[in-house]
Amino acid sequence: MAASKPVLDGLFAVNKPTGMSSAQVIRDCQEQFNPSTFFKPMIDEQRAQRGQESNTKKRRRGYGKNDIRVKMGHGGTLDPLATGVLILGLGKGTKSLQSFLDCTKTYETVVLFGASTDTYDRVGKILKKTSYDHITKPMVEEALNGFRGKLQQMPPLYSALKMEGKPLYEYAREGKPIPREIATREVTVTDLELVEYYEPGTHDHRWPAEDATQFEKSFAEQVWKIEKDQMTKEKRTPEEEEEEKAALERYERVKQKADERVDELVYDKNNKRHKKDKSPPMMMSGALGDHPPEKKQGKGSNLLPPPHDPNTPPPWTDKGPPAARIRMTVTSGFYVRSFCHDLGAKIGSSAMMAELSRSRQGDFKLGTENCLEYHDIMKGEEVWAPQVEAALMQWHEKSKPGAAQAPKRAEPVTSPKLKSIESPPAKRKASEEPASEEVAPKRKKSKSASPQPRKKTEKDTEEEWKGFDDPAVPQQDGAKA
Repeated sequence: MAASKPVLDGLFAVNKPTGMSSAQVIRDCQEQFNPSTFFKPMIDEQRAQRGQESNTKKRRRGYGKNDIRVKMGHGGTLDPLATGVLILGLGKGTKSLQSFLDCTKTYETVVLFGASTDTYDRVGKILKKTSYDHITKPMVEEALNGFRGKLQQMPPLYSALKMEGKPLYEYAREGKPIPREIATREVTVTDLELVEYYEPGTHDHRWPAEDATQFEKSFAEQVWKIEKDQMTKEKRTPEEEEEEKAALERYERVKQKADERVDELVYDKNNKRHKKDKSPPMMMSGALGDHPPEKKQGKGSNLLPPPHDPNTPPPWTDKGPPAARIRMTVTSGFYVRSFCHDLGAKIGSSAMMAELSRSRQGDFKLGTENCLEYHDIMKGEEVWAPQVEAALMQWHEKSKPGAAQAPKRAEPVTSPKLKSIESPPAKRKASEEPASEEVAPKRKKSKSASPQPRKKTEKDTEEEWKGFDDPAVPQQDGAKA
């Protein structure tokens, strides 16, 4: 019975926890799925396919890729700070992931006013602090009107760091202008609402404690000025040009002092030649034996700094800045952190993204049967197996009208190499009689009387292939981990 169990593949979603990368979620799922009984048919199928491969193909796969595991991918990454819907593909289901990269998504974010960071969120470094006493709920609601519909959005500061293969900060360090405009993208906000407004002193969100270096602040100001020029398309006055020149001179003086610190703090990659210390860890005085082995976490398991200590005083002396919880439905490519940053500028202050949750992506929603909790997967096969099976069965039920095999069956109609095949076997009898009518006006005239193959009309094609067309199913692989 176990040998005849079918291979289950398809799509399901996981509620990604905060602090974890999307790739780490896949690695953790594979750690659960690979040795399981549920996915044994998929593993056995891959093992059989590998056994039939040539030695050349095995060598071409490369070192470290010969292990057999459950094939998985995701349909759009989530930042470590974010939580919510992460669509995962299993086996042949990974081919359907590409379609979810372009679907609409619903997010819920908390915007914290009064300061901006280099990453536009609460885990970056403070670039500037601004006043926030004037901010009110009606002011935020009014500002949201400028973000509805279609708009050109500038990517976050650290998402636009390379231009023509060179990091933008390198242009700044060399005192050179950025060679061209920073590319924007057109996005659409179909729904935008203020869910809750937090008055000062009524929330626990805080700015990060670390300040950016002077070089980083100067670099950010330069990029923001370029962004403002691009979005407004206004030329600077001679007075502004002089101010810009003086600012660049000040920047050059600061740059000379900051170069060494920048290399160490921010931008240089780790030296791969540095040898790791292989000496055994030091033990506490009086310790007996070895330390108990600790469970090794993946490299993407905890990518956020620890939360602030509630006993430490906040970074302000008054009640602090207000915050706002905002829900939005947007098209693909929308940067929520850029929205938070731009919202702060629009109300005459600054802002950062304090929280982010993706509550929906396409047909996958939090709290539904097709979106599993990450912690349930970590509890073991007896917990996750029935949930994964139900989610995959639901996916297959929804995809039935689309029939993924239809594109292959549609080839005989359009392929010139298969002229002898006029229709699928199941509908041959239904299509032969209309074919004779197309050849000659008389019904009883035989097919042999016309040497020319008939040309099928669009109507005939629709009648023959009704129920098999599937233009929406993509034929390329989805995003792989």
